[in-house]
Amino acid sequence: MADDELIWRIAGGSGDGIASTSQNFAKALMRAGLHVFTHRHYPSRIRGGHTYVEVRASADPVKSRGDGYNFLLALGDSFARNPQEEAYYGNEEVKPLSENLDELREGGVIIYDEGLLDASDIPDFEERAEENDWHVFPLDLRGLAREQGREVMRNTAGVGATCAITGIELEWIEELMTDAMPDKILEPNLEILETAYEQVSEEYDVDAPDISVPEGEHEEEQLLMSGSDAIAYGAIDEGCRFIAGYPMTPWTEVFTIMTQNLPELGGISEQVEDEIAAAALAVGASHAGTKAMSGSSGGGFALMSEPLGLAEMSETPVVLVEAMRAGPSTGMPTKPEQADLEHVLYTSQGDSHRVVLAPGTVQEAYDHSRTAFRLAYDYQIPSIVLYDQKLSGELTNVPASHFDRDPNPSMGKTLTEQEIANEPHTEGKFHRFQHDVEDGVSPRSIPGQKGGRHLVTGNEHNPEGHISEDPDNRIAQVNRRFQKMDAIRADLDERSLLRRYGPEDTEYGILTFGSQQGTVEEAVDRLNENGTSVRMLSVGELAPFPVDDVEAFVESVDEVLVVEMNASAQFRGLTQKELGRYGEKLHSLLKYNGNPFEPAEIVEGFETSIVEDGELPGPETKFVPAAGD
Repeated sequence: MADDELIWRIAGGSGDGIASTSQNFAKALMRAGLHVFTHRHYPSRIRGGHTYVEVRASADPVKSRGDGYNFLLALGDSFARNPQEEAYYGNEEVKPLSENLDELREGGVIIYDEGLLDASDIPDFEERAEENDWHVFPLDLRGLAREQGREVMRNTAGVGATCAITGIELEWIEELMTDAMPDKILEPNLEILETAYEQVSEEYDVDAPDISVPEGEHEEEQLLMSGSDAIAYGAIDEGCRFIAGYPMTPWTEVFTIMTQNLPELGGISEQVEDEIAAAALAVGASHAGTKAMSGSSGGGFALMSEPLGLAEMSETPVVLVEAMRAGPSTGMPTKPEQADLEHVLYTSQGDSHRVVLAPGTVQEAYDHSRTAFRLAYDYQIPSIVLYDQKLSGELTNVPASHFDRDPNPSMGKTLTEQEIANEPHTEGKFHRFQHDVEDGVSPRSIPGQKGGRHLVTGNEHNPEGHISEDPDNRIAQVNRRFQKMDAIRADLDERSLLRRYGPEDTEYGILTFGSQQGTVEEAVDRLNENGTSVRMLSVGELAPFPVDDVEAFVESVDEVLVVEMNASAQFRGLTQKELGRYGEKLHSLLKYNGNPFEPAEIVEGFETSIVEDGELPGPETKFVPAAGD
């Protein structure tokens, strides 16, 4: 973490408004000209349970959560199940203070709500504060809020106190509150914001902590967005007008955003009884002639295996999104992991074929979402956007110009009635599944079109769609369907989604996929500053796999560290499977405790394990050496 940035962590209980308060604070800092990046940690409970959000703010672009943090606003858990130390889950009320001390940097600031929290409940609190030179500000935020009649406004009081200590101008917060709040709650919130600011300024030496917010300025308009926002808006811009789903964290956010927007665009959103029905409805809507999507997380996506296979066999274009979380089964529903990779690649029946894309940033989430629809409808194949809880919920500023592109309503190789008349027919049935066609894509008709009548089935079928077990037909149809993958690979080679970062000629390489991209980029910068020659390749195209590009990268360096969030090195395994060798060259740095990597962990893991050939100092990450080492 740099000294010229603020990493502010607000902690409380689920239901205490932590997410909304942090989002508004981040937006205010963005409007003030700063680059921001948020990281959210929350339990799988509706009410209560320790939750926090970090807001990292800097005058320079930030790509990841930081290493630890330097400012804690601990509100306490007002929905704690049992505020007793001997309770099964311990004293939940005090956890927003007690469980956030290990990552607070030396010289950091602590504001805690003494109206709810008692620091004496933490046996070594005073000793740790003195040892780490923490600046502690006990404030009765709850009391201040009650004076205005609404206890929830203690969050606003905490923001006011934060501004006093860090030197943030209240005008940025006040402007945002004015835009976001109805009049009846705006005035009391403004009053408590100013009261807390003045009280802290008058009663404490706010110049003592060496923490301030840098000044910055954006060259163009910025938007505060998450990966979920970007996936949904990419789908809309690419012409999606139907979505079906069933809520499941963290996929629910994409589903919700689409549901809020589609009716205004003449589209339809359906919440159904389960994930099988959701995926089946999306396949049906696409067959009927609209761009459609569905999605889920973990176990919910497992239920989509059968309709996914139907889409593959019937060559019905559809886009599914899969938001990974820690598993198996229910696992840790609100914690990030990248362990569904093999599940998404290989679920379904027989020799399946699908596109799998894995965005690494908010911008890429938008780009990959649009690409997933384009490929699905151009090549009549299911496309899957694979992301995780980290990318789903992180907020960061993105230039508005990134989304200034034309919409794409194209339905791909779909024929008009005039074109259908010129295509092969047998006894009045249209040859929907022709054997010999360019790129393996047989032109399709939409139900109701004159001359486009054909059969669609999940069985193997002949060109008219009739069930067929003829060996020659089977070979022709399978070969044609797989021919699409070669065409898609050539398509992606021309419009690559790979991300290369770092010096061109280096001794070492880091290979990653998905949401770890920004964190790895920060680590690459630090490693090169420390004298280690390293660069990164982030692979957003998982199927069809970019064999030539990845092989060239691995060949160009002496050793490669593969960074991913799972325990079984699934991406490393995929890389070795697709390349057919290099097992002696690929090492793994793994993390699977429910928290994403910090840049320092990758730097330490690389320097310790690759450069120094040593052992990692702690249990947070795991190093798996190359085969034969």
